[in-house]
Amino acid sequence: MKTLPLVSLSILAWASLGGAADTASESKRANEFFDKCWDETLARHPIDESIYGIKTHYDQLEDLSDEKAVADHALWQQQLATLHKDFKPETLDVQAQLSYKLFEREAEREADEFKFRFDSYPVSQMRGYHAQLPTFLINIHKIDNGKDAEAYIARLNAIPKMFDQLIVNLRACEDKGVVVPRFVFPLVLDACRKIAEGGPLREDFSKKVGALKDVDLAAREKLLGAANKALGDSVKPAYEKLIAFLEDQSKRAKDDAGVWKFPDGAEFYKNALHHTTTTELSASEIHEIGLKEVERIHGEMAKIKDKVGFKGDLPGFFKFMREDRQFYLADTDEGRGKYLARSVEIVDEMKKRLDELFITKPKAGIEVKAVEKFREQSAGKAFYQQPAPDGTRPGMFYVNLREMHNNPTYELESLAHHEGIPGHHMQIAIAQELSALPKFRKFSTSYTAYVEGWGLYSELTPKEIGMYQDPYSDFGRLSLELWRAGRLVVDTGLHDKKWTRQQTIDYLKQNTPNAEADCTDSINRYIVLPSQATAYKIGMIKILELREKARKELGKKFDLREFHEVVLTNGALPLDVLQELVERWIISKGNG
Repeated sequence: MKTLPLVSLSILAWASLGGAADTASESKRANEFFDKCWDETLARHPIDESIYGIKTHYDQLEDLSDEKAVADHALWQQQLATLHKDFKPETLDVQAQLSYKLFEREAEREADEFKFRFDSYPVSQMRGYHAQLPTFLINIHKIDNGKDAEAYIARLNAIPKMFDQLIVNLRACEDKGVVVPRFVFPLVLDACRKIAEGGPLREDFSKKVGALKDVDLAAREKLLGAANKALGDSVKPAYEKLIAFLEDQSKRAKDDAGVWKFPDGAEFYKNALHHTTTTELSASEIHEIGLKEVERIHGEMAKIKDKVGFKGDLPGFFKFMREDRQFYLADTDEGRGKYLARSVEIVDEMKKRLDELFITKPKAGIEVKAVEKFREQSAGKAFYQQPAPDGTRPGMFYVNLREMHNNPTYELESLAHHEGIPGHHMQIAIAQELSALPKFRKFSTSYTAYVEGWGLYSELTPKEIGMYQDPYSDFGRLSLELWRAGRLVVDTGLHDKKWTRQQTIDYLKQNTPNAEADCTDSINRYIVLPSQATAYKIGMIKILELREKARKELGKKFDLREFHEVVLTNGALPLDVLQELVERWIISKGNG
């Protein structure tokens, strides 16, 4: 798709013809159109509505049918056609013109995802409604009154239809030759069996209904009875049906890990890399970048090894960091409590330093939370959940405390900066609070390289203001950066170079300080989410490249806080668009 320059020469022509006075009204009309499109799309997705604090379809779940997917695609194309018919970019102000360009990009992405919709795994240990649905009900579906409780029960009773559609989609993917590798099935089945008995959902519903002050005892008992009936008559049979299908499908699964095995795997992966990184980098180029970055970071780690007086080579130092008990808390409730408490401390310490780095700061709060027991086996080590736009739910920094020997304390500072502050919470919460932008830009999650690149960049930034005083903690920062560099190697190795699962596990074991279980879990993730792991390092490299360009060209005029303002106050962006914005700022700042 042809891209538009951010500041078109035709704007000048428009102004010279006396049209500048209409630019504001046209831009306002365009923003109203973009918000109408967002609202129209969101209304078709009840779960997404709830995530954004909207209760319009609070008693409904997603429609997973292909007919719905076709209709959603048609709506996107209709909206794009209306944009082209009713609006001209040269009549819009610069911010609305950027919105026009980004709307086109998101429509292009949707079209590609629709084309490849049977190339993604509907169920894996990383995602899929078998685990996402209970997580959603527990963490997102609030019960503020009896009506909300009835909506929760209605959603429980809607699970059988949703899972029937999920099974149809699993069959459609299999007909195309798309089935998750054999190792995935035990992980998914374990999660399904834990949820099938209804324990986590029963506990959640009882706790929420028990906290209602305007519901009397008789009404409460009636709601609890209805929920228990739904768990027994709807939820359990739906999960049992899905389990039976997956057990049967597992007999036909193979060990080949990469998407190269799909009929259109090469095209699918090329497209996935393009959308994940928002660059034209090929798999081979990304692979080479990863190898070079691994080598560079090894050099930085060797300096820390020498600084702390370790006698031995880098692999020996990795072994020491993996095994020495000083770096691990006890695998007990007390140890888990200490880990959570330290996470909170790091977030709170960084809050006090934000003025040194940022002009705009988020209003939304952030909480640290342990991953729920029912999804510990399949969830990642740490992740972030966005706050509710209406302020009713803070951002959540989740840590997985399943096995404490997989959570070295030397990585904790960097992890908290990435998932919490100044990482995902700063970027996502600030974007949601940008009142001047249309909703699709405020809430966009389309540009993974920007989002995860910012997260990784945010691990480094605190060091530049004097944090990471402990050299082992600084080693932890490097170990997480090394991990993201290694991802470039193994993701492209798996999906382009036909490396086996064991080859990629061995690569991470040999080149990182991470435990073998960590390497295995992560490779399992990269297998089922092709290309996603490449976003972090590619995004960080671009942000650092732009920062150094600005620093070099502006000299004494360079202001890090202003640079961060440019990066964070336009919502999530493709990297090429971010570059255009930073270059425009450099020119305006240099001329000022």
